[in-house]
Amino acid sequence: MQKSRPTQNKRARERAKQEKQQMKAARRQEAKQKRAVSPDGTTSDEDPDIAGIVPGPQKSPWDDDEAIVEEQE
Repeated sequence: MQKSRPTQNKRARERAKQEKQQMKAARRQEAKQKRAVSPDGTTSDEDPDIAGIVPGPQKSPWDDDEAIVEEQE
């Protein structure tokens, strides 16, 4: 009778499963750290698309506001 074989197989499967979980956890941690670092090497929670924008009225990117004010005067 070979009762030890199924136990050994089960232990090997469990060990492989644990190793796979550890590898996945390490890979997830690396990805998390990669996402946390921006391309310029700094960490920031601020969205780069809206960095530097302040609430309220924004200055016109074409500077047309000055020409309109001068025409009205």
